[in-house]
Amino acid sequence: MRMPKIVIINTSPIFYLHRIGYLHILEKLYGKIIVPYAVLTELEEGRRHGEDAPEIRIYDWIKIKNVKVPEFIKLIPDLGQGEAEVLALGCEESDSLIIIDDAIARKISRIQKLKFTGTAGVLLRGKKEGYVKEIKSVIKRLKEVGFYLSDEFIVEILRLSGEDS
Repeated sequence: MRMPKIVIINTSPIFYLHRIGYLHILEKLYGKIIVPYAVLTELEEGRRHGEDAPEIRIYDWIKIKNVKVPEFIKLIPDLGQGEAEVLALGCEESDSLIIIDDAIARKISRIQKLKFTGTAGVLLRGKKEGYVKEIKSVIKRLKEVGFYLSDEFIVEILRLSGEDS
């Protein structure tokens, strides 16, 4: 698979990959990533409220970027500022991959023909490239830290990873 020029990531994948000890996989898979300023703000807010959120400013492979959100994205109800800024950056950068879990944001990504994946997709790619030994135990840990995955989606992830037997 050809590597996109720019990888833009939302709060949820950073938060959950950090919580299960797999934040480093982003650097291994993509090199540098871009985080919109709103994502940084959301992570800092989580830490202020006692969440185990990473301090992303310490990672030299994460670039924080200010973004102007276009009107068409501002008009979408139930879209958080982090998602809005990730989508805005994805629309700005033609050769990008966005990493986002939010269902509404993923629908908008499809409509805008943006290339996207989510936390599970990152882990599947990590398994394919040898950075994740076993998906089943990682999925179990994700669920333990509060990440929602439907039973049907878990079956599909295990099938794609070759662990469905």
